Amino acid sequence: MKESLNLTNKIILITGGTGSFGKTIFKKLLKTDVSEIRIFSRDEKKQNDMRDEINDDRVKFFIGDVRDYESVSDSTRNVNYIFHAAALKQVPSCEFYPMEAVKTNILGTENVLKTALINQVEKVVVLSTDKAVYPINAMGISKAMMEKLMLSKFLLNKKAKTIFSATRYGNVLFSRGSVVPLFVNQILSKKELTITDPNMTRFLMTLSESVDLVFYAFQNNESGNIYVQKSPSCTIENLVKSLSIIFNYEPKIKIIGTRHGEKLYESLLSREEMAKAIDQNKFYKIPPDNRDLNYDKYFGKGKIEISNFQEYNSHNTKILNVDEIVELLLKQDFIKNKLYG
Repeated sequence: MKESLNLTNKIILITGGTGSFGKTIFKKLLKTDVSEIRIFSRDEKKQNDMRDEINDDRVKFFIGDVRDYESVSDSTRNVNYIFHAAALKQVPSCEFYPMEAVKTNILGTENVLKTALINQVEKVVVLSTDKAVYPINAMGISKAMMEKLMLSKFLLNKKAKTIFSATRYGNVLFSRGSVVPLFVNQILSKKELTITDPNMTRFLMTLSESVDLVFYAFQNNESGNIYVQKSPSCTIENLVKSLSIIFNYEPKIKIIGTRHGEKLYESLLSREEMAKAIDQNKFYKIPPDNRDLNYDKYFGKGKIEISNFQEYNSHNTKILNVDEIVELLLKQDFIKNKLYG
């Protein structure tokens, strides 16, 4: 069930609020009637930069780390909504330091969810990734576990006031770690372009679309759901061709091969999830499995044949051609600033 999202006099906490996702959501929240926006992060330099940029008494900054329960607990008191964006999200670095991904993405999320329950926060939305589906790398595994923690909090606390949900994204253009700024800078510097595999496909989603998905999840009045944004994709080869057209420069290409933990394509919904997903126009909703561990009670209920469904991935979604990618990129502020200053 959905309700209209009324943020009047609400207190919002954004963990990882100085990152690309957090800042984008923060700027949209500033246009609403929220009473307070709390930015929680461990980067005091970025917090200070935001403080200098934004002159608004509603904004409060909390220095802390999601790994530290006490600092998370202090920041969640009297909060209405939490958007949990704090994470380690670089796939190669998480491959070399998997325990750091565990500490931030799993244990840090547990701290956020636990304090939300204790402080009776109304709604919590956690940020996940396509790499949580059929994960092969440490970052994806840690995010898959994060989703399970969210679901567990719902299943074990069904009478709680707090509503838990997750949003799952593909590649978000110009977010931290996005390959597009790297390609643009290499082109503008007249350097050779380093690509992993020209046939690799990735979902394409704008930062504004990512915010729309978060607000859609906050409108939800049911706990335990995962929300997925439907997105087109493109091949790395066509992405490079599109940028070459936009900046009128054809660079030399160096193929370096896939990096640690990378896939040829990414999946946003598994086959098993597609079997129960609810199509909601621009989004999919994956409802929770509400059964408990007493499986004998459910033997009489038939299940959908999972073999009749396909996973939703960047190879079988709409794949944009070069002209369509150019059109999408030319609408983005990052590209406009590089072209026109």
